[in-house]
Amino acid sequence: MAKDLVERPFLDIGASLTGRSWQGPSVDLERRAEALAQSTSLPDPVARILAARGVTGEEAPDYLAPSLKALLPDPRSLRDMETAATRFCTAVMQRQRIAIFADYDVDGGASAALLIVWLRDLGLSATLYVPDRIDEGYGPNAPAIADLACTHDLIICVDCGTLSHDALAAAEQTDVIVLDHHLGGETLPPACAVVNPNRQDETGDLAHLCAAAVVFLMLVEITRQRRAAGQGGPDLMAMLDLVALATVADVAPLVGVNRAFVRQGLKVMARRERVSLTALGDLAGLNALPTAYHLGYLLGPRINAGGRIGKADLGARLLACDNPAEARAMAERLDQLNKERREIEAHVTEEALAQAEARGADAPFVWAAGDGWHPGVVGIVASRLKEALNRPAIVIGLDDGIGKGSGRSVTGVDLGASIQRLAGEGLLIKGGGHKMAAGLTVAADHLDAAMGRLSELLARQGAGSTGPRMLRIDGLLMPRAVTVPLIEQIETAGPFGASAPAPRFALPDMQILHAKRVGDRHLKVSIGDGLGARLDGIAFGAFDTALGPRLESHGGARFHLAGRLEINHWGGRQIPQFRLEDAAEAG
Repeated sequence: MAKDLVERPFLDIGASLTGRSWQGPSVDLERRAEALAQSTSLPDPVARILAARGVTGEEAPDYLAPSLKALLPDPRSLRDMETAATRFCTAVMQRQRIAIFADYDVDGGASAALLIVWLRDLGLSATLYVPDRIDEGYGPNAPAIADLACTHDLIICVDCGTLSHDALAAAEQTDVIVLDHHLGGETLPPACAVVNPNRQDETGDLAHLCAAAVVFLMLVEITRQRRAAGQGGPDLMAMLDLVALATVADVAPLVGVNRAFVRQGLKVMARRERVSLTALGDLAGLNALPTAYHLGYLLGPRINAGGRIGKADLGARLLACDNPAEARAMAERLDQLNKERREIEAHVTEEALAQAEARGADAPFVWAAGDGWHPGVVGIVASRLKEALNRPAIVIGLDDGIGKGSGRSVTGVDLGASIQRLAGEGLLIKGGGHKMAAGLTVAADHLDAAMGRLSELLARQGAGSTGPRMLRIDGLLMPRAVTVPLIEQIETAGPFGASAPAPRFALPDMQILHAKRVGDRHLKVSIGDGLGARLDGIAFGAFDTALGPRLESHGGARFHLAGRLEINHWGGRQIPQFRLEDAAEAG
């Protein structure tokens, strides 16, 4: 909330070691937090989080314990939902042949797995089809849909299909249901139902849902219809781990019902009953209760690896798997693919960053394109460019005259709408997405023209005029106050993620008691306040900026440190830890 920030840099830090300006809470927000702490007896850090979210004292109990029952919307509030659920119920009752066409990312995989698991619990099966990222690209294509239509009575497109008019027309007499969340166009594709909170004729009240959440809502409506007919069904609450995973991995805003999805889904995951997530978590070193961080940074990238550089349907098949041995084998393959993905990503990032900087980093957005760049990593590399240069970023891999790219945006700039407009103007072969992320396909000989036009569209939205990057600070803390119980209380205000960031605190005037490089990029530190209190810290990717080298060779200097609090689970113990993100020398 811009109005909750003060103009003067926090602790007078206008340019930190990572080149950011620290911005703290406004006087008004400080007052609201203080009043909230007094009226609720909550710790100051928790009160600050709630005040920043606009939560009042009366609303605090419900916010800290989000109830799915209270927050779950009526599925029928979405257009075509009742039609979709009724058609699906008919397919189940008549044991019709069902095909699921899914996107190759975590959201698509989790969406498909929800349907497969639900059907399996009733003794039914479905055909899974996930397009190859390189050979077929994103979304339905006419040949694949036509082939599925020949042998199936119902095709369900999950996390895709809203803009696939020509492809879905190839289904001809076979019914198609679209369960999606991507931005819709002026017209809908030929389908018996298109359920999408981002259809242009929707209210937008549920625009924050990912595709897996839309699928879950359809299963809720199906359950209602079956109960009305005197029939039972699978336990939907046990499937919330898949919804939580997709919500976090797809960077859906953690607001409204999404908070409840993730909160409840993490509890389900902690039971370790889904063999696929247990196997993957064990390989990823998840040795504590799962959090949103683990979903987004440990599990999500591994599941995505199949769609990025391996077999496209591997992630979805793993999530739907109920055989421990098979799940372990697929998890090991995805873990290996993720390692390979990181190597490819590092190479492309280096080249793309050099190209973007050479082109000029002061434009409304930055872009880079290269022959042979793997389409499976361009989205991740675009994120790296966006973070490094504080601009919307597009990264494109070129092959045989065609470029396939992905983009990431910054707050306040709707990249998906601009990409969709480019496609409508004929400068792209196809393109679309969300405000913060988009994909595109472009002919190489139209690349410069398309990027020039995109620059004009984004400039109109104010892209490139944001000034220095800002690091938001929620308040001050001293090491002595950082305890496991405090961190656990802070976590009750979570889960934290998109649109609901974990609080970031500044530790003022700290000593670096010990600093040790970990691997090539990371730094472990021991922090002291000079009065006997100590706190362990870890700075991931510290050596990607000036942060690592300066703290490693601190020479006894004192620093203001900024970061987040977390619990380090080690050797059966719980130890407070500071996730160090930035620093500035203290006077």
